[in-house]
Amino acid sequence: MERNLTMVALFAALIAALGLVPSLTLGFGVPITAQTLGVMLAGTVLGAKRGALAALLIVVLVALGLPLLAGGRGGLGIFTSPTAGFLLGWPLGAFVTGLITDKTRQLPLSVSAIIGAVIGGIGIVYLCGVIGMSIVLDKTLIEATWLVTAFIPGDVVKAVLAGFITQGLAKARPQSVLTRH
Repeated sequence: MERNLTMVALFAALIAALGLVPSLTLGFGVPITAQTLGVMLAGTVLGAKRGALAALLIVVLVALGLPLLAGGRGGLGIFTSPTAGFLLGWPLGAFVTGLITDKTRQLPLSVSAIIGAVIGGIGIVYLCGVIGMSIVLDKTLIEATWLVTAFIPGDVVKAVLAGFITQGLAKARPQSVLTRH
């Protein structure tokens, strides 16, 4: 129990720390950040439940006003901005990433983690983000989908990084990759 809490808190801190990497905000108000890499890693390393809890912890802390998002943003106002859907999608994205990484054990861990990160960390998070942008920006789902295409190349790189980081962590400290225990 104590180890699980520690790992959840550690990955929540990682997601927050990745918000310190300088971001680039696009014209429609959504920044390109490194934080989604942390969400992907939470899923690939911690698994579905613990990964989702780490991402949910960040969402709760942001709601409480802590400036943990890229650019030092936080507070309830975030949930009425174009980024709201992406942020709310982080726990579900981490969950799906972890579930896929765990359920595809027949594949090498790096491949399994990349697939999980693409489906959960990109697909699910984008789905939530597109719905949120559509509502906040008063766009159709198709228009909002076109807006997020700018994120695809960087997020694919993050998914590949998540796969190789997870594999490297498994080699260095096998007991720390909970999706394979």
